[in-house]
Amino acid sequence: MLTPILKHHDKIPVYEQLYRYIRSEIECGNLIKGQRLPSKRKFSVHLKISQSTIENAYAQLSAEGYIYSLPKRGYFVNEFSGYHINSSPSVPHESFEPPHTPPSIQFDLRTNSVDTQHFPFSVWAKLMRECLNENSQELLRAAVPQGNLSLRQEIVRYLHDFRGIDAQPSQIVLGAGSEYLLGLITQLLGRDSTYAVENPGYPKTARILNANGLKTVFIPLDHNGIDIDVLSSCSANVLHVTPSHHFPLGIVTPIGRRQSLLDWAGKGEKRYIIEDDYDSEFRFSGRPIPALQSLDTNERVIYMNTFAKTLAPSLRISYMVLPPHLVRRFHQELYFYSCTIPSFEQETLNKFLSRGYFERHLSRMRGRYKFCRDTFISHLTKNIPKSLIKISGQDSGLHLLLTVENGMDEQLLVSSAQKKGVRVYGLSSYYHNSYASPVFPAIVVGYSGYQPDELTEVAHLLQTAWF
Repeated sequence: MLTPILKHHDKIPVYEQLYRYIRSEIECGNLIKGQRLPSKRKFSVHLKISQSTIENAYAQLSAEGYIYSLPKRGYFVNEFSGYHINSSPSVPHESFEPPHTPPSIQFDLRTNSVDTQHFPFSVWAKLMRECLNENSQELLRAAVPQGNLSLRQEIVRYLHDFRGIDAQPSQIVLGAGSEYLLGLITQLLGRDSTYAVENPGYPKTARILNANGLKTVFIPLDHNGIDIDVLSSCSANVLHVTPSHHFPLGIVTPIGRRQSLLDWAGKGEKRYIIEDDYDSEFRFSGRPIPALQSLDTNERVIYMNTFAKTLAPSLRISYMVLPPHLVRRFHQELYFYSCTIPSFEQETLNKFLSRGYFERHLSRMRGRYKFCRDTFISHLTKNIPKSLIKISGQDSGLHLLLTVENGMDEQLLVSSAQKKGVRVYGLSSYYHNSYASPVFPAIVVGYSGYQPDELTEVAHLLQTAWF
């Protein structure tokens, strides 16, 4: 029986390791056409992993055409028409791979991870096959610049039901990642704009603006979010903000401050707010917070969101909602841009949304992530005096903030955790300038990439490192 070496604490999920192994065996000719693969039950027992992990790997292989299934008979290797890949070592060449997590790191608590083990692979693969069978010719045609109409209609419905946003499909623009859409916005609003950015905040936002040659100013936050007095006194006319769950502090901007932001935007013809609704789908206590855009009556808010955290980071589908007058400008000035998302992926996501799979998946994952969060917090704080560790930002989103007062500075907290095999990130790395820094040593922790038993181990390792 096939016996791949699976690394359970690797950054690559186990199902993906298994999928890659079987794919390689097929491409190298070690598994031939018609050969039967082990049953999910026997393979699960042999490898000591769950049947769902086997099913996810088989579903991906099936979706890509490497294997096929026969009812009540099992899975079989499909014909592979490509050249067999030489499995012998190749001639060494200079590597340009980016830095990766060193082998000594067991757990990397990044904020951009998701739970890949519970992605609905079988449903996604079924919808992909349906798209190929039903719309094969249509999928080969170029998508309209704003994205496929059917998907934009589903996004409008979702935004109305879950974010309180009333929009038209014509206001939606799809793009491969929020970075791409932010680049479009900067062209739409003009190169003479000055952008205000949260400090601390998402580092890539400022980098994108700087890369586009735009002037940026950094606005500090108080316990309610953006400091409105500092914002009002600066030269910025465009504000990038994360009001539903600030990154990385986790602040939820209250209604009074939101209204103040809208008042600021309404005082200038060229003033706009870019609302990045980051992590808004995962709120674990209290009522859902309406989007800032839903309160806007003056067409001053550009709303942005992505499916990266709700589905997968590799699914590069993001979208923005433009005010009506900016839609007209988009058509006049930027409609020559091609849509950057393949029609195949757009149509698959459209079916996933229209049939209710997305809402059910979100509901399951909210419960799953809440359990993961609670597990991590309970084990981290067990037998630790409350005066030594403070947790904030945990009511929504998929990361939280740890303020640790054990006598260690931030650098020592990070290095001590790394010695135990856990990579954590200091809050100071999210500040855009050197003279601004957190008052107390604080650590940003993303917990969404690991299972409850792994988070229990992480909590134990951090306790050992810090207390």
